[in-house]
This record gives sequence, C-alpha cells and structure tokens, in this order.
Amino acid sequence: MDGTGTTRRTFVAGATAVTGAGLAGTAVVAGAGQARAAGPATAGAGRARPAPAGTVAVLGGGVAGLTAAHELAERGFAVTVYERRALGGKARSMDVPGSAAGGRRPLPAEHGFRFIPGIYHNLPDTMRRIPYPGNPDGVYGNLVAPGEMMMARTGREDLRLPIPWPGHRPEPLTLDELRRALTALLETAVRLPAHEVAYFVGRALVFLTSCQERRDGQWERTPWWEFTRAARMSADYQRLLAVGVTRNIVATKAEEASTRTVGTLGEAFVLNALGRGADGPPDRILNAPTNEAWIDPWVAHLRALGVEFRVGWTLRELRHGDGRITAALVDGPDGTRRAVAADHYVCALPVEHARRTWGPALRAADPRLARCDRLRTDWMTGIQFYLTERPPLVRGHVNCVDSPWALTAIAQAHHWAGRDFAGVYGDGTVVDCLSVDVSEWDRPGVLYGKTAKQCTREQVAREVWAQLKAALNDTGAPALRDGALHSWFLDPGVDGLGTPHPTNEDELLIHPVGTFHDRPPAATRVPNLFLAGDYVSVDIDLATMEGANASARQAVNALLDRTGSTAPRCAVTPLFRPPELEPLKRHDLARYRLGLPNALDFG
Repeated sequence: MDGTGTTRRTFVAGATAVTGAGLAGTAVVAGAGQARAAGPATAGAGRARPAPAGTVAVLGGGVAGLTAAHELAERGFAVTVYERRALGGKARSMDVPGSAAGGRRPLPAEHGFRFIPGIYHNLPDTMRRIPYPGNPDGVYGNLVAPGEMMMARTGREDLRLPIPWPGHRPEPLTLDELRRALTALLETAVRLPAHEVAYFVGRALVFLTSCQERRDGQWERTPWWEFTRAARMSADYQRLLAVGVTRNIVATKAEEASTRTVGTLGEAFVLNALGRGADGPPDRILNAPTNEAWIDPWVAHLRALGVEFRVGWTLRELRHGDGRITAALVDGPDGTRRAVAADHYVCALPVEHARRTWGPALRAADPRLARCDRLRTDWMTGIQFYLTERPPLVRGHVNCVDSPWALTAIAQAHHWAGRDFAGVYGDGTVVDCLSVDVSEWDRPGVLYGKTAKQCTREQVAREVWAQLKAALNDTGAPALRDGALHSWFLDPGVDGLGTPHPTNEDELLIHPVGTFHDRPPAATRVPNLFLAGDYVSVDIDLATMEGANASARQAVNALLDRTGSTAPRCAVTPLFRPPELEPLKRHDLARYRLGLPNALDFG
C-alpha cells in the first residue's frame, strides 16, 4: 500500500521559511516517495562543510521526498523538506494512541504492510546507504524474506505456495498441513481446466515477446480482463489468474487495469522467482515496524547530511511568474501562510494533492501538468488486528482470493525475530499483529451487506474480521479466534465512514487503460520545478515505493543537468529484461509497425 549517489551538502544556516518573499536561495523539495552512484563519503560530524551548490525546497516528506533530499544533500545542495503530516508518508508506521502500559511502547500500526520485492533495485540501493547499528549494509540488513505465501479460498482448502529462492528453507509441515497442502494443489489442478491453463500461458508468452511499442500502444489500451479473455473462462480462472494476479501485483481491478502494467510487473516477478536480474528474493519485508527499521534511521542520516525538516507545513500553491517558480505558498503549523523562496523546487506530493497546487499560470507554462487531472486514485487502506495468541497461519502473505473486500494480510511477529512483542509493545498481552490491506471499498460485504465506505469504522473492523475468518477458518482448525482478538486499528487517514461523504487522505494511484500516457516526466518545462512521486513516468509502471524512489533520482538528475552541475548523476536501474527475448521482440516490432498481431497471438 505503500514501503519506501553522493557528494554531500550543507544546509545554509538560517535557511528557514519566512513571510512574504521568503528565503531566496533555499532549495525546496515537495515530497513523494539502483544501482548506486559513487561519490565522496559523508562529511563527519563537526567538520566544516563546503558552500552549498544551491538551495532546494522539497515539498513532501514521503519516500520520494526523502529520496530527493538524500541525493541532493550528497551532492552539495542545501535542502529543506516541508511535510504536512509525518515523515515517511504512506510508508511510515505509527503508534496506536493510548495502547502503551508498563513502560512499553505503543502498539505499532501502519497505513499498510510494507512489501519490498526483489524486482526493486533503486530503493534497496538507497536502503544500503542508510547507516544502521550492527548492519554493514545499513537498513537494507533489516529486510527478511518470507519463505511462503498462501491463496486462501473460502469454502475450500487454501493453496499454500513456497517462494523459490536459493538458501530458502521450506517451513516445517505437520502431517495435517501436508495433507491440506496436497489437497489444495489437487483441487486447484482438477478445478482449473487444462485448456484454460494452457491458454493463460499462451497469453503470457504473447506479452513476453511483445515489443515495447506494442506494450505502450496496443496493450496499454487493453484491459487485463480482456487480454486474458477472463469473461469466457471458469470462475477459478477468473479468481486465480485474472483477479488474483492483479490484486497481488498491482492492487487494482482486472476489469480496468492496463495489460501493459499488469504484464510488465508479472514478467518481472516471474523472472525474479527464476533468479534473473533480481536484487533479492521475490518477497521481502522489514524485521520491525517501518519507522524503527527504516524511516527514523533515514531521517537521522539526512539530518547528519545537513537536511532540515519542517513538519506541519502544508503546500497550498506553487506560484509562477516570469517563467519560473517564484515561491511556494505554505501554511505553517500555526496556520499562517508564508511564501517560501528557493533556487529549485521538487514537488514530491502524491498526485491527488500535488495537482491542487498547480495554478492556471503554471499549467499554462507546462500543459503536461494538466494531463495529471486524468490520473485516477482509489482506496487501498490498512487495518491491524492485535492478538493475544499467535495465529497458526502461513509464515508469509495471505491473499484472501474470494473475499468481497479483496483482503491481503500478514502476521508480523514471526518476522520480527529477536523481538519480544509482548515485552516491547502494548500492555503485555498482545503477542502478534495481523496487518490487513483492504483493496475493495465499493463492494457489499458479508456481514452488513454494505460497502466499506458505507460502514462505520467499527463495522469495517467487524466486517474485515468476518471475511478473514470465512477465508481462514473454513477448513481444519480455526486460525482466528474471537477470544484472541485484543483490539484493532484502522488507518486514521480514512474519515467520514458511514456518512455520505467519506474521505481518504492516502489514496493509491491506479492504472486503468490509457493512463500511462498521462504520466508526466520528472523534468517540467519550468526550469526550476521538478516532480517526484509514484505517478511520474518511470520504468516501473506502478504506484510503488520503487517508483517514488526512481522518480526522485530522475528529478535530481534533471536538476543537475539544468544547473550544469559536474556532480555524479543518480543511477536509475530499470526492470530487468532478458536478453534472449530481444530477437523475438525485434521481430514483433516489425509486425507491429505493419499492423500485424504478435506472432504468438492466436486470439
């Protein structure tokens, strides 16, 4: 839902927002959120810093904003990050208010569980460059790899799947678990017709051998549901291969999602599982709450580099004049509006918030900004259930394939190794956190017959719990007991549930057909404005922390180009493309330009 190079720079003393003209020469980055760019080591504490290369205001403190600040600071720029709410954005974890007792920390909560697959390269590179005590590879060393996942079927045995990767040890199975695993495999094999499996594989080969022009053209205009001919197929084909794939990979609806988006990410995950071009295992999560394992060490490192943070500051408008951004109008924590001036501005807000700050003059200066109005967002929000006993669930992610609200979940305590959950968090009785993502908010549930948006917060919690039990308690011993439920926490970004006008502060960019061409580049036509965020056009066509990170690197590179800087450029690593398929793609390019279908596309 979403987790998320190298000369150093100093923040100019006294570079702070002021009323009116503001700080001339302070760089502002408006926030979003591989391979490593080489450069000099970080200046030591107390060492005199060189004069800054320029000032940048980063507007937004999510993954994109923090990445931009990181790369700019290493290259000698004076950076101030302005963040409306909390550093880390959607990737952050948060405390459950009033949940601590006996000297323990509050129970940890989050917008949604973090998922950092091996197809990512840029974000892991950044993580390796964030120091963490005891880890020679920085916060990257806090990633752990679940060895299995599960497709939970309501009314049927759940499909338990090992995640292949060298060095992975399969989880031990009891005799009953082995019986259930074999039953699920055989049930799936029997219920999923062989000709449908063969057809789906054939469609995958069509996409794999399609040239980039066909992907950007024909397949960007084709919904995944249509590409896979799901409407003609069995219910199992639809649930597992059409709906299940889109939910697991792109968290969007198969009927709407672009084949380009689903196919590109599906290809990357398959290659990852085969060990091709991967940074690591296909499934990786953090070994502690996100702020503890990643965000807090990152912020501390950026402060050491000289980055300054202004939390509680909200961007209202980017003021345009004389062909440039002249100021960022921001509301401070006290509600006073100020005009902040800088040499350069990096707008790193999520698209639904960023486009509200682009006035008519700015949109006229770069008409590509107006196309962002066509980009769409939807709800994908997390809820956590705190348990007084560890549930006997698969040690990895669970996809409740048949749940009306498209639930995915993971029990976290097992993966937070070396951490006594009850001894560290809460009141001493909670031993695990079941973190759940709710991807469908507009379909009736099983308990109240209402959509999630029509339910109150309490009803949402009860409905999600009921759907989890329907998926996980239907065969074998009950995995979830009502008596073990201590409490729950729903993302506070959601408000107004059960009223005619529910709101969500943290919506997710989705990928309906055609929207790829509405995504802007990081470099705008305004010479001192740059964009960073998961909506910016990058190689990974998906709303992800990786996309936020890659876009911020591209924004920094564009800034360096515009200023004529000799600092090393940020390395931006694309998704892996297997070279052995290139001859087939070249053949398909010739066919596409002649108006012919892919050679393997038999309809």
